[in-house]
Amino acid sequence: MMNWYTGVLKKYAVFSGRSRRKEYWMFTLINFLIIVALVVVENLLDIFGPNLIYGLAVFVPSLAVAIRRLHDTDRSGWWMLIGLIPVIGAIVLIVFMVMDSTPGDNRFGPNPKS
Repeated sequence: MMNWYTGVLKKYAVFSGRSRRKEYWMFTLINFLIIVALVVVENLLDIFGPNLIYGLAVFVPSLAVAIRRLHDTDRSGWWMLIGLIPVIGAIVLIVFMVMDSTPGDNRFGPNPKS
């Protein structure tokens, strides 16, 4: 499970290529769990900062894996901007992230499943 997380971090700023659904969602799950743990620690110790530092550290890899996931569905990374539309944008992005890969090669590269 951690391989999916560390794999994304190793491709820190790689915006080209494609990412499988599993890679994106496992990274998102582990990222969410780490954030929850940091919030609990911040509240217990009454400190501020670790969550902010972590969020800044994983911002670029999170964006990169999301763009590669969009590439896997044969969409440009510019579709991320639809998330700026309140509610509707987030729903559209979730639908895109849940969709299956385009079969075979597409304009962004070979299918990562093969």
